[in-house]
Amino acid sequence: MAEKQSSHYDAGDIQVLEGLEAVRKRPGMYIGSTGTRGLHHLVYEVVDNAVDEALAGYCTKIDVIIHEDNSITVIDNGRGIPVEKHPKEKIPTVEVVLTILHAGGKFGGEGYKVSGGLHGVGVSCVNALSTRLEVEVCRDGKKYGIAFSRGKTVEKLHQIGTSKTTGTTVTFWPDPEIFTDTLVYDYETLQERFREMAFLNKGLRIELTDERQQDEEGNFKHETFKYDGGIVDFVKYLNQGKETLNKPIYFEAENADGTVEVVMQWSTSYGTNGIMAFANNINTHEGGTHLDGFKNALTRTINDYARSKGLLKEKDKNLTGDDAREGLAAIISVKLHDPQFEGQTKTKLGNVEIRGLVQGAVTKGLSEYLEENPTPAKRIVGKASQALKAREAARKAREMTRRKGVLDSFSMPGKLADCSSREPALSEMFIVEGDSAGGSAKQARDRKYQAILPLRGKILNVERAGLHRALSSDTISSLITAIGTNIGDDYNGDNARYHRIIIMTDADVDGAHIRCLLLTFFYRYMPDLINRGYIYIAQPPLYGLKKKNSASGKILKYIYNDEAKDQIMAQLEDPDKYDIQRYKGLGEMDPEQLWETTMEPETRTLIQVSIEDAAAAERAVSDLMGDDVEPRKEFIQKNALDVRFLDI
Repeated sequence: MAEKQSSHYDAGDIQVLEGLEAVRKRPGMYIGSTGTRGLHHLVYEVVDNAVDEALAGYCTKIDVIIHEDNSITVIDNGRGIPVEKHPKEKIPTVEVVLTILHAGGKFGGEGYKVSGGLHGVGVSCVNALSTRLEVEVCRDGKKYGIAFSRGKTVEKLHQIGTSKTTGTTVTFWPDPEIFTDTLVYDYETLQERFREMAFLNKGLRIELTDERQQDEEGNFKHETFKYDGGIVDFVKYLNQGKETLNKPIYFEAENADGTVEVVMQWSTSYGTNGIMAFANNINTHEGGTHLDGFKNALTRTINDYARSKGLLKEKDKNLTGDDAREGLAAIISVKLHDPQFEGQTKTKLGNVEIRGLVQGAVTKGLSEYLEENPTPAKRIVGKASQALKAREAARKAREMTRRKGVLDSFSMPGKLADCSSREPALSEMFIVEGDSAGGSAKQARDRKYQAILPLRGKILNVERAGLHRALSSDTISSLITAIGTNIGDDYNGDNARYHRIIIMTDADVDGAHIRCLLLTFFYRYMPDLINRGYIYIAQPPLYGLKKKNSASGKILKYIYNDEAKDQIMAQLEDPDKYDIQRYKGLGEMDPEQLWETTMEPETRTLIQVSIEDAAAAERAVSDLMGDDVEPRKEFIQKNALDVRFLDI
């Protein structure tokens, strides 16, 4: 855990910047969206406060409980939010923190030197967007309670008992007036986030309990995340199922601007975007100065070592950054006093001074490791040299594709049924599996703005094949040509011919497999399209409910999962009068049904893919199709009884 800072943390440390009024009027400005992402952001804001106590050296354990009604409780054993009267506001400090936006111990007081919560908007925003929020504070031998509704205090601070411990408990009920689409928390989303937080804060215990799910013995679903190895354990987790080339390389450095921890491990895989960068526990998806410093030092250090040992000859070209990063999983975690965030989603670090700290740490740490460990060092340089050769081969393959394109008047792939619109922002392309589904989709579509690209067979698993092999695959070449952005050094996201690229596969095991492979391809070679919000997954129905012996044969209701089917059947007065049609594939639906359920913008459901979704898919592909048999065996043992769509 972090070294304890000064225990001075009282009312004088809480500075007030502005009021709460605008949060309910424009919630999207404060939490990003009022959809699923914004809903989960509420939990992160409360947990971030507890993690800040851990960063200050006072909190060792955080409990997060999802209750049956989708309310959330977060319990920490930190110092407890101060309860004495605030010197400026003249009300209890805990009330200031909960009712005034940007009031907290992170804006210049002595409460926190390093804070992740500064990136967010504070627990007051959670309060504003909850029908009810209750806080219990254990501090100075006493237990206090206070309650709020939609940002307003409804129960003043009062003592409810004594306590031998310290800490804060926050329970909140998200407001259905704000979160109109969904009020249901996703266990896996929270699980991923808290696992990440536990990796980044060595020794911190985070427990997640879901009271909506019980096993046969009546125990709630529960998981504990605690990693005494910190980010070293993180990189091992990322490389599970892969054949690695070295043991994790770990080093850290500190100066007046902050601290940096780095861990690196190469594997035989072909990806070049296995680097995750964090600033004060915030995942900086868009990179920033810490990532720039890391990349510069990595490329220079590996080239210098390779030249000094004769592993790169005089006539050989220098290794590029992509060559050095191929197969690398790395975590860069910086903690700094005054983080400056920028970029489209405020997840890009802008602090110039941190670049030098990271660059110096990586140059020193990696140089020492390579000198002291010649065998793995040779493997690492060999891997980068292989990547250089493959990149040259891929460049030649791209040039051949370009020349062929010019000779063929740069025609689109023969299988693509293009749309008439030439306005990318208005155009969408459905990627479908096989000619059967492709035929239905072509008949169903609105050809003005909807294009259809049927795939021939399974897409190549790019997790186990390099870029040069990927480019030799007709399926992948067709996909790249149809999208129009090219890949690798020639990639240009502004050339995308469609701003909605929709993966539309069958709702079965094969469909899920193809979807995973496509997401892995986009994650590996076109991550910018995901960041731009261009990649989507269609949600076709699994079942159609209709009346038996009905002359019209009309589908009364489309059903999208087994739980919904069981619910609907249980509610029917006479289930025997109805038939449930199971759609094994999209090709089984007639064009009208496919249009109505899956392609019509007014009635369809699309899931926009985030970089986290794609990373999870890539990890699943790595587990199931990587070099290591053990994760595959574990997955089959865990899920064998839960296979619902196996076609025999």
